[in-house]
Amino acid sequence: MRGAAGGANLLALRSHNTALVLDLLRTAGGAGISRLELAERTGLTPQAVSKITARLRGEGLAAEAGRRASTGGKPRTVLRLVPGAGHALGVHLDRDELRAVLVDLDGTVVAERRAPLDLGAGAETVLEMVARAAEELAAEGLGHLVAEGARVPGAALAAAPTLLGLGVALPGPLDHVRGVLHRITGFPGWDGYPLREALERRLGVPVVVDKDTNAAALGLAVGGAGGERGSGAGGQRGSGAVGEAGGAGGEGGSRAGAEWGDGAVGEAGSAGGERGSGAGAEWGSGAGAEAARAGARGGSFAYLHLGTGLGAGLVFGGGVHRGARTGAGEFGHQVVQLDGPPCTCGARGCIEALCLAAVARGDLAEAARVLGTGAANLAGLLDIDLVLLGGRTVAAAPEAFVQGVGAVLDARARREGGQDGPVPVRLAPAGTRGVAEGAAQLLLAPLFGRGEGG
Repeated sequence: MRGAAGGANLLALRSHNTALVLDLLRTAGGAGISRLELAERTGLTPQAVSKITARLRGEGLAAEAGRRASTGGKPRTVLRLVPGAGHALGVHLDRDELRAVLVDLDGTVVAERRAPLDLGAGAETVLEMVARAAEELAAEGLGHLVAEGARVPGAALAAAPTLLGLGVALPGPLDHVRGVLHRITGFPGWDGYPLREALERRLGVPVVVDKDTNAAALGLAVGGAGGERGSGAGGQRGSGAVGEAGGAGGEGGSRAGAEWGDGAVGEAGSAGGERGSGAGAEWGSGAGAEAARAGARGGSFAYLHLGTGLGAGLVFGGGVHRGARTGAGEFGHQVVQLDGPPCTCGARGCIEALCLAAVARGDLAEAARVLGTGAANLAGLLDIDLVLLGGRTVAAAPEAFVQGVGAVLDARARREGGQDGPVPVRLAPAGTRGVAEGAAQLLLAPLFGRGEGG
């Protein structure tokens, strides 16, 4: 990491080290973590950690969580993240539905919206729906932070002092870097549309665009909110700290304190509303934490999303793998039956076409077998550690899909032999709003140094 004059880029060093500290504060939860523990886990000096935490407290991002007994001397002060010091909006644009959430720094859902959507209705109609949902969520969840004079129609987002921006997730393919859509399967009219630019111009806040599967995978890699937070993630990040470069690295994050407001905590009225209920609780127990641990230790997992379409989000070493042209994860369009039924992508015999056809005729066992065949191909090709299943279709019959996909992977493991056994199959946590929550993480994860991948 070099500056223009050939020396160390001190601003980047500060941001990197601050992200390490923020992520440890996040994973520590309400119990908090001491400065000594922060120094031990990041590899930074105690002096550098003190500078960073002082800056974070000044910006309202961190606060004291009490005191903890020490082996000698006075009790240690414990610090925690202030979740309400920052917020992000996440929007999932499915082919027939819009789901939007407002989350705090901890990933807890503060407010949410859901509405029918026709993705083929045209750009102006879809943008209007996104703008309306975003402004309603900001007014509901952040209205108490907006000055009275700024509460005018169309200005709710830009006037919210803690809002980092908006993440939008939708079916691919698309260009994540430029925020430009390609020929979305079934909706070729979006080809070449600059969605990020259009939304930023419309809403006046930063916007990040990604595929629905990548967003969901990112949310899982980061660990999400509440009880699904990866308990092992924080302890695995100790080796990533950047040297202080003469103490400058310890200065902490460079984000202006004025952008964060006074750290007031938003009302978490609907936090965790759908997480872990019904069959999902039985089949997905610990899946979010398992995914976070897999990513943190340099492992890998695949998130397979079956809803109105079929796709995959891939995580290696804690980062989402998007590929050189951000086109990775088009899992549903691998051909598994030559000269098979036509797919909406233009090919024949795609796994998506076969799987959705089985669902349409009510044959969930066959749909799970087809999905399992694709998962087994993925496991053989990439040697992944874990398969997570999500999407509306899976959520409607979790047991059938977890058992059915698992059976195919079990059979593969028996054929190959070895001591490791089959790749585990789990139901992804967060239910049907996992993509929207992951979309919000497109804004939050970089703050904690998470989610960057190839």
